[in-house]
Amino acid sequence: MYNKYSDYLKKQYGEKVYKLPINLPISCPNRKNGTGCTFCAEVGTGFESKSSTKTVLEQLRENKDYIQNKYHANKFIAYFQNYTNTYMPIEQFKKYILEATECEDIVEISISTRPDCVSDEYLQFLATVKEKYQIHINIELGLQTVNYHTLDQIQRGHGLAEFIDAVLRIKTYNFTTCVHVILNLPNDTIRDAIETSKILSVLPVQIVKLHSLYIPKNTVMAKEYLSGSIKICSKEEYLRRLKEFIEYLRNDIVIERLFSRIPKEDACFSNWDTSWWKLKDEFESMMEEENGYQGKKYNYTNGSSLYKGGF
Repeated sequence: MYNKYSDYLKKQYGEKVYKLPINLPISCPNRKNGTGCTFCAEVGTGFESKSSTKTVLEQLRENKDYIQNKYHANKFIAYFQNYTNTYMPIEQFKKYILEATECEDIVEISISTRPDCVSDEYLQFLATVKEKYQIHINIELGLQTVNYHTLDQIQRGHGLAEFIDAVLRIKTYNFTTCVHVILNLPNDTIRDAIETSKILSVLPVQIVKLHSLYIPKNTVMAKEYLSGSIKICSKEEYLRRLKEFIEYLRNDIVIERLFSRIPKEDACFSNWDTSWWKLKDEFESMMEEENGYQGKKYNYTNGSSLYKGGF
């Protein structure tokens, strides 16, 4: 049906692997230069993260001990999750990354950042870490949509060109690229979902993390939503967009998740008041009933019109 992240990790590392979130005392250029993305909460995405006052090693070991005891896990990913984790002086960045390598059983370092905060200086350092410590490097890029009009409306602070540049730059270092996408942003349509899938498919992208839009309280988007100035598509429409996105997606791209999660008390809208696992079950049932599968419509590359006849 689709390439699941859990299967990818098992194939990559021989067993189940768990992410250990890291919350740094940092921000992002969008917040420094303005109000930030309209959907971004004051705590970023770190609703359930450890305090950023703790060191990287303290956060890793506390999370690791909990997960190890609960799931008997042996391998872990150090996940620099919150805000923009390359938006800091290079020496500070090096210190945080090297501290993560001190934690036992870390097989991968995953770094969440923005397309306009990816440079060769930081990537070159990560290449030395990969070689010296034999740790896989994954860069997570927040794109959200290829519709640059929507990017402007949500005050994203970058366009499509910055994203393409970042993906191609990361590729030269042979790191994995994971792209974050939101399929139900206000004013986006199913056509935007399809085009986003097609753009990702023709670029050297290995993983996609799909989000269903949630709206945290006390954000610009929350005010817009509560005033009625923006609308969120229906659950049925989201599932339809999700199906189209996956069917147009290149066959080998891994899908890390399909729906977002946020504590109920922190959101004024999330998943149409439905649990994420119920949405997942409903979506997978729809895919099965309609014979949907990843790559079903991946037929638009390599001069596709040449093979449709009509000369």
